Amino acid sequence: MYRVVNKQALAKRLFMYFLPLLLVGVLVGAPFLLLFLGSFALLIWHYHQLYRLSDWLLNQRSFNPPEGEGAWEQVFEGIYHLQHRNRKKRNELADLIRRFRDGAEAVPDAVVVLQKDLSIIWCNQLALKVLGLQWPTDHGQRLDNLIRDPKFAKYMNKACFDEPLELDGGHSYDQTLEFRVMPYASSQLMMVVRDVTRLKQLEQMRKDFVANVSHELRTPLTVVTGYLEMLDSDSLPPPAMWQKAQTTMLEQCKRMDSLVNQLLSLSRIEGARRQDNDKPVNVPQLLTYIQTEAQSLNQDKGHELIFNVDASLDIKGAEDELRSAFSNLVFNAIHYTKPGGKIVVDWQLKNNQAAFSVTDNGDGIAAEHINRLTERFYRVDKARSRTTGGSGLGLAITKHVLTRHDSRLDISSKLGQGSTFAFAFGSEKVVRLTDNIKKTAKS
Repeated sequence: MYRVVNKQALAKRLFMYFLPLLLVGVLVGAPFLLLFLGSFALLIWHYHQLYRLSDWLLNQRSFNPPEGEGAWEQVFEGIYHLQHRNRKKRNELADLIRRFRDGAEAVPDAVVVLQKDLSIIWCNQLALKVLGLQWPTDHGQRLDNLIRDPKFAKYMNKACFDEPLELDGGHSYDQTLEFRVMPYASSQLMMVVRDVTRLKQLEQMRKDFVANVSHELRTPLTVVTGYLEMLDSDSLPPPAMWQKAQTTMLEQCKRMDSLVNQLLSLSRIEGARRQDNDKPVNVPQLLTYIQTEAQSLNQDKGHELIFNVDASLDIKGAEDELRSAFSNLVFNAIHYTKPGGKIVVDWQLKNNQAAFSVTDNGDGIAAEHINRLTERFYRVDKARSRTTGGSGLGLAITKHVLTRHDSRLDISSKLGQGSTFAFAFGSEKVVRLTDNIKKTAKS
C-alpha cells in the first residue's frame, strides 16, 4: 500500500535526526560543528538517493525502482505507481488506436488523414490500392504531389468541401473516384475516397434505357399519329390507301405491344425466384417447336439450319422462361446472319452439364461490344437492328433467365468468322430420359 509523505512526518523526522546531534554537541561543547557535520552527511545521503533515482530513470533495466530509505522510499514508490498508471493509460490508448485502425480498415472506402498542408498522416490499406500510395514511404508527403490532377489541386486549394469531387481515371484506367473531405480537430482533414465506377455505369445504363425506350416508342407513335391526322370523318382516303394505312398502323401497334410485353417480361424475371418448385422440362421437344418456328422465320433468309439435340437430355427449371432463352438465341442468329449462312444449334451433355450453343458464320461482333450485348436496347448496328425488327431486349431477357437458373451466357465472336452464344446448366439440374423412365416404371 502506497503511503503518502506529509509535512508533519518530514518535520518529525528532521527533528528526531538533529535533536541527538544538538544534545551531543552541547555536551562536548561544539553544538554548531555537530549540526554542520550532520547537515553535510544528510546532504550527501540525499544526493546519493538523487543519483540512484536519476540512474534508474535514465537507464531503466527494470520496471521496479531501487529500494528506497526514509522519505525516499515514498518517492520511489510514488514514481513507480505513476509509471504504472501511465503505462496502463498508454496500453489503453494503444488499444483504442488499434481499434480505430481496425475500424478504418473495415470501411469499404479508402481513408486518408491529412494535415492542413495536405501532408499525409495515415491511410488505410484500401487507399494504397485505390490511390496508389505507398506506406510508410509516403508518410508526410503532400497528397497533391502524389495525385497530379489539376481538378484535384484546385478542389483542395479552394478548401470548400460541401460537394464531393469526382475524378475519372484514378490509379487505374476506366475508373471513377469520388473524393469527400471532412475537416476535423483544429488542423486535420479526413478524406474518404469511394470507387463509384459501377454507380456511374448504372446511371449511364439508366439514361440509355430511358432514351432507347423513348426512341423505340416514338417511331410507331409517329406513324400511327400521322395516319390518324390524315383521317377525316367527311373524306376518308381511298380504299387502297386506307388498307395500307391500316396495315402499317397495325404493324406499329403490334411492335409497341411486343415491346411493352417484353419489358413486362423482363421486369418479372429480374428478381430472384424459388427453385424448389422447378419441374423437369422436355428440352428436346421444346427445341423441336423452336426449330419449326425458326424454319418458318428462315424462309426469306435461306440459312442452313442444323439442330444437334440429345433426345434424352432434360433439365429442371421454368419452361416458359427457358423457351424464351433458347428461342432468343436461335432467332437472333437467323435475324443477324446474312442470307445463305449456316447456323448450328447444339444441345448435348458435356462434362456432366447440359450445354446449349448457337453458332453462326455471320459478320461477327467486335470485342468492345461483347460485354454490353446483354444491356437493354444495346445494339451493335442500330440501323440494321431496326431493319430486322428487333427490340434490343432479347439478350437482356436471356441473361436474367440464365441467372435465375444458376447459369450465365458466354459469348465468343471473331469479325468476319461468326459468333457463338452458349450456356450450360449444372449437373444438379440435369434430368436424363432414362431417369424419367425408371421413375415412371416405379410409380
